Amino acid sequence: MLMRTDPFRELDRITEQILRPGTWSRPSAMPMDAYREGEEYVVAFDLPGVSPDAIDIDVERNMLTVRAERRPAVDTDNVQMELSERPLGVFSRQIVLADTLDTERIDADYDAGVLTLRIPIAERAKPRKISVGGSSSHKQIKQTRQTRQIKG
Repeated sequence: MLMRTDPFRELDRITEQILRPGTWSRPSAMPMDAYREGEEYVVAFDLPGVSPDAIDIDVERNMLTVRAERRPAVDTDNVQMELSERPLGVFSRQIVLADTLDTERIDADYDAGVLTLRIPIAERAKPRKISVGGSSSHKQIKQTRQTRQIKG
C-alpha cells in the first residue's frame, strides 16, 4: 500500500524541526501509522494543536496528499516567548495508494489531535468464488484434414 522511505527520514524530520518550521513551499513531515483492519486500510496522522479547518486532504489518481498548518496559539505581538518547542508551520505527507483501494470512498475523522483516514478495499480486489458450469450434452468437435495430391 505504501511507498518505502529511506532509514534517515526520522533524522531529517528532527533536524528540520529544530532548524526551521515548515513553509508552504517546503513543508515538514508528519508522523503516521498505517495498517489494515478488516476490509479497509487505516492511516493515522499525528497533528496535535492543528485546527480541523487547517487540514487539507487531496487524492489524485493513486497519490494521497495530507497538508496541515499549525499556527501560533497566542498573538506574538504582546507576548515575550520564554520557551517554544512545539513546531509551527506547514506539515505534509504524500502516500502512494495501491490500485486495489477505493479512493472514492475515503472517510476522514479528526479527534484528539489525530487525523484518521479509512480507505476501503475496492470490490474488484476482494477475493470471490467463480462457479464452473457444465453441460449435460457433450458436443463433439470434428476435425477435417485436407490432403493434396501432387501430380507430376
